Amino acid sequence: MLFKPITWVKKDPEKSNVFWPSDELKKRAWVNADSIYVEAAKDRVAFWAKLAREGIDWFKKWDEAYREEMPYYKWFVNGKLNISYNALDRHVKTWRRNKAAIIWVPEPLDEKERVLTYFDLSREVNKFANVLKTLGVKKGDRVGIYLPMIPEVQIAMLACARIGAIHSVVFSAFSGKSLQERMLDAEAKVLVTVDGYHRRGKQITLKTEADKGIEGTPIQKVVVVKRMGMDVNMVEGRDYWWHDLMKNADSSCEPEVMDSEDILYLLYTSGTTGKPKGVEHHTGGYAVQAYWTAKWDFDLHDEDVFWCTADIGWVTGHTYGCYGPLLCGATMLEYEGAPNHPQLDRWWSIVEKYGVSVFYTAPTAIRMFMQWGEKWPRKHNLNSLRILGTVGEPINEEAWLWYFNNIGGGRCPVIDTWWQTETGGTLINSLPGIGPFIPTVAGRSFPGTNHDVLDESGSPMNIGEGGYLVQKSPFAPGMLRNVWKNPARYKEYFSVYSEKYYTSDGARRWDELGNIRLTGRVDDVMKVAGHRLSTAELENAITSHEAVVECAVVAAPHEIKGEVPVAFVTLRSDVEPSDQLIKDLIKHVDATIGPTARPDKIVFTNELPKTRSGKIMRRILKSLVRNEPIGDTTTLMNPESVQLLKDEVGYKE
Repeated sequence: MLFKPITWVKKDPEKSNVFWPSDELKKRAWVNADSIYVEAAKDRVAFWAKLAREGIDWFKKWDEAYREEMPYYKWFVNGKLNISYNALDRHVKTWRRNKAAIIWVPEPLDEKERVLTYFDLSREVNKFANVLKTLGVKKGDRVGIYLPMIPEVQIAMLACARIGAIHSVVFSAFSGKSLQERMLDAEAKVLVTVDGYHRRGKQITLKTEADKGIEGTPIQKVVVVKRMGMDVNMVEGRDYWWHDLMKNADSSCEPEVMDSEDILYLLYTSGTTGKPKGVEHHTGGYAVQAYWTAKWDFDLHDEDVFWCTADIGWVTGHTYGCYGPLLCGATMLEYEGAPNHPQLDRWWSIVEKYGVSVFYTAPTAIRMFMQWGEKWPRKHNLNSLRILGTVGEPINEEAWLWYFNNIGGGRCPVIDTWWQTETGGTLINSLPGIGPFIPTVAGRSFPGTNHDVLDESGSPMNIGEGGYLVQKSPFAPGMLRNVWKNPARYKEYFSVYSEKYYTSDGARRWDELGNIRLTGRVDDVMKVAGHRLSTAELENAITSHEAVVECAVVAAPHEIKGEVPVAFVTLRSDVEPSDQLIKDLIKHVDATIGPTARPDKIVFTNELPKTRSGKIMRRILKSLVRNEPIGDTTTLMNPESVQLLKDEVGYKE
């Protein structure tokens, strides 16, 4: 043991499974009093303006902090800045010049890590910004980035931001067809990709998919990072090696002066039509929200090592795997590979080796570790951990407590963050120095934002009642400003409730403090015999049974009831499936929610189909129980699981 670990939380003496920050955590935390919420609520625009002045360096201050003409709104009108300058230059001018900005860990154990200081990162970003200029990229042009978890992805993003180009990152596990669809819509002119990368001991060739993805698109130039040294197809006059272009590039590039409302990036997210929509995030407001949410939510200090496990292809990777930590001058860890290679303790070995103090991951990953067992984290000293975070979906109580006890040693607060691709940054969670930390309860609206839980007619719900989560004006600075080339789809976010942003998420008012429990997407709501049931609540009920590690619930059509729930259940490794266990689980649901929520069928499975980011592909499960076409499975990390489930549910091709 390198040091005596500090206990950062204390248990509520009167309430079960309710925790508060310890005196040590309150002393250390950037914010530690409820008065921050009171101050922010008095004048939310003035509050954000104050944060913008204190957290971000501006070339020119704004004329007006907030302007709204529904459904459009602007932050820091006519303010001028550059987010790359804020993430790099201002740190390089201080002692942080030689501080580690990125610690990159490759998947193969026999490869050395790379450490880029803020000076190293600044130099590489400046050089690649000049490379992009030589390739004809100008302010406002779109650049596609199709890279795995290697430092070149942050370098490319920041280089685009430096010259005012709009980047659009595409998840590296997406197929060439998915890349093509996004690049066509964005009308990108340059693509940055890689020859290949490591994943679970395999060498993944990405250049082949990139070649498919640019067919028929406006992309004229392709820059290829040599990660593996693979023999890949390089088209003369179109394809260039990253290292060749960087060799003679100038290491100085003046940052473009950007307007606060200039587009920083497009990120494509799933839409109800099946066609991905390009969510626009704009520079000034996004920078302010990314800076302050990273700093306050994770209580980031200069000595911290922050690890967000999300892939850069998702918004979590953008905001907390690139912009947020770098704006704060933090040290962040980036890992190339899988959590279970070469053994099931890989993540915990990394936490121990690099002294990770703030760890941010998804409930799906936590449940995966639960299934693998407690012995793997116990092999390692995790005393460096101070704060744990979760993101991506509502976390069930059992997973929360397992994470709290087995990873955090019962010492660390769990910051359960709610947000979306559209919101740009976290918006509902407990702040480390304030609390409380309650399993399944995300927390309060981030200071300066205002959420409500409404019924279908728009009336506010009472404490304990569930409804639809909305955000009220003024909208958070990092929120989307439009949907690229599709304003009609953007306006849909504000069309359900007048002058409010409709999140499409269900929520429940928890207490008089304003804490909120998220219950999942409302499009993941079933109507069983006229009763609305949230799949997330049913999943939470089933996973609270001691035999269950993970569960996914989808709705199957039913002639009489309209829809009925079907539960796909993964058991602990020491539990055998049985008819009696099915009865026990149904009885458990009856007791937890009521007979209305009783699953029509329970399917035991060792593996649920998941993307490489760890999300359960409920779309596939829905197709299985409805005998509908399965669709694309190329983004799955375990496509073989689909065939096994087909046999279990009697799926007919």
